[in-house]
Amino acid sequence: MTAEDLLIRRAEKADADEVFALAREFGLTFRPERGAFDAALPELLANEDALLLTAVVGGRVHGYLLGFVHLTLFANGPVAWVEEAMVGSGSRRQGIGRALLEEFERWARSREAKYVAMATRRAPEFYHALGYEASATFFRKVLR
Repeated sequence: MTAEDLLIRRAEKADADEVFALAREFGLTFRPERGAFDAALPELLANEDALLLTAVVGGRVHGYLLGFVHLTLFANGPVAWVEEAMVGSGSRRQGIGRALLEEFERWARSREAKYVAMATRRAPEFYHALGYEASATFFRKVLR
């Protein structure tokens, strides 16, 4: 794959099957269910504060990123949060993750976000190489 082969674009409803397959590869704590996915997708695509990007090579989706911009009180304006970033296991280390994150950063800047953040335990060297730094401990409580 060359950089010219890679297209980063907003997700479309027609991408649902391929994005769902990637989301299932992503899930650790939760196992994505198709009904919930199909209910959420149109809402995310219509949400002005959400961005769902896809990485397309040869007409197939090889990765996606879902992020949001939201207002804060402490940062004197909005901040951006990457909720999910996934590149298929057979497509990693080809620049797809970097391209998705860079496009999200452009969108976040256009929305006047003060920073981009995410919670992840995976690939810290990847994020460090893109200028990200460890900032906080992440706490979570699964609600049942």
